[in-house]
Amino acid sequence: MKQSFVFLAQGFEEVEALTVVDVLRRAGIPVKTVSITESLQVTGAHGISVKADVLYDSTLFDAPEWLILPGGMPGSEHLYNFAPLQGLLERQVKGERGRVAAICAAPAVVLGQLGLLKDAKATCYPGFEELLQGAKYIDSPVVVDGKFITSSGPANALPWALTIVRETVGSRQSSQVAGGMLAYPPECSTVDFG
Repeated sequence: MKQSFVFLAQGFEEVEALTVVDVLRRAGIPVKTVSITESLQVTGAHGISVKADVLYDSTLFDAPEWLILPGGMPGSEHLYNFAPLQGLLERQVKGERGRVAAICAAPAVVLGQLGLLKDAKATCYPGFEELLQGAKYIDSPVVVDGKFITSSGPANALPWALTIVRETVGSRQSSQVAGGMLAYPPECSTVDFG
């Protein structure tokens, strides 16, 4: 299995970035966090600083399994404006096996504005739908369409990450990871004694 990469820009959504890394590593999927800044230390939208595994400029992206984009603002805008990442995403989408996952604002702000979602079904954070250029917006927590897995926001970071696991190594492994994390179906997760 090839390496997957999660891209961190100043102002990224912490829940989305860290959840997907955690879940993929639990599933045994090789994944690295990549800073698109000049420093390994990247600060998220809510002031949480994270030390990335590698810098973009010192990383060889050799046929990655997944390119993964957390959302958040202005993190998504920084990802979109980073020209080297634009080229990498375009090559990934055009490649035979290349797959991309994005959540929150990133499906629209990054993939949509680059025209990479043309003719695909996708979701994003409410209010960004108009940036999904050429895509069909689906109002759903997680949408899988071909090479893309998109999700609508922070509360859906866990199901989005588990979907990436399912699409990479199968439903059984995804279910095992979910069970180990006690990820119950929504109707089973709250007991209210009123």
